[in-house]
Amino acid sequence: MSGWRFAVSTLGAPGVPVRDSARVAAGHGCHGLEIRAHADEEVRVGMSPARAAEVRAEVADAGLEVACLAGYAKVCRPGPDVPVVDELRALVELASLLGAPSIRVFPGGDRTGAGDGRALERITAVLPDLRASGVRLLVETHDSHPTGEAARRLVTSFGEPERVAVLWDAVHPWRAGEPPRRTREALGEHLGYFQVKDVAADDPTPVPPGAGAVPLEECGRLLADWSGWVSLEWERAWYPDLAPLPVPLRAAADWFTRWQPGQRR
Repeated sequence: MSGWRFAVSTLGAPGVPVRDSARVAAGHGCHGLEIRAHADEEVRVGMSPARAAEVRAEVADAGLEVACLAGYAKVCRPGPDVPVVDELRALVELASLLGAPSIRVFPGGDRTGAGDGRALERITAVLPDLRASGVRLLVETHDSHPTGEAARRLVTSFGEPERVAVLWDAVHPWRAGEPPRRTREALGEHLGYFQVKDVAADDPTPVPPGAGAVPLEECGRLLADWSGWVSLEWERAWYPDLAPLPVPLRAAADWFTRWQPGQRR
């Protein structure tokens, strides 16, 4: 992939059929759709291959690609390994059926780093699945590992950024006190995906990109030499009173157009 490609997550349209979300995305200049895999949605772990093929076709019919499958597996989660490994394998299989190049997972441990070893063993267990399918596992800067410096501990030992990398959520590292420049430096070649998001300085409620305090202009400059998917994540599933998806999507599209490599700043 050369340059940036623009996507939006279906997290911002809870309960909306993928076909309709794809049309909204295409209407705002997106190249792809990040699909949330959740029990409350039509795309979920365990869905039939036939239905997955239909969803894949619906996205393609809108002129889009599936940018990522956003799952909820927690690689550092305390407890036995087998359920986590099984969930990871199921996500990889579903991503392959949907034509998604990546799966998003969470750390889900604690701030002590005690779960790092568990995560490495679990990811190692599914490396053959990732290699065979061509799917990449992305650990999000989130919960127990909110910074780039913390998240990279879970991926760099594999030495295969094309198979195991980090999803940089613009909000979490910044709220944890890590400035964007440090996040970018920490992730290096292991940066696999970027989610553009914004919040106020003292409130976690999402706001349209550019309306909050997250230094998104700095993020744009720091990503000028990087190629990959840039996706708007609008957390309307968790904040139902937020504006409908087209509102932040217009703002995200403006940010993308301004900062994509090759554009004047």
